[in-house]
Amino acid sequence: MADTVSLSVNGARVTVPDGAMVSAAVALAGVSGFRKSVTGEPRGPLCGMGICFECRVTIDDRPHCRSCQIPCQEGMEVLTDR
Repeated sequence: MADTVSLSVNGARVTVPDGAMVSAAVALAGVSGFRKSVTGEPRGPLCGMGICFECRVTIDDRPHCRSCQIPCQEGMEVLTDR
């Protein structure tokens, strides 16, 4: 098993420790606004345990994924609302 995992966040390559959550990879990519609210305000992780839904991103073309609940996988493509 590898000690690290590489994935793409908004087209940027990010390497994280194996077992890290997608929210950590997004933060390491320098992204603070994971999605936009209905009024256009940037939103990011709040609870860190999947209750608030503020950390939603698109993973491998699947929208509305709670990034704080999904472990990073090799080659994953993550998109935020920027």
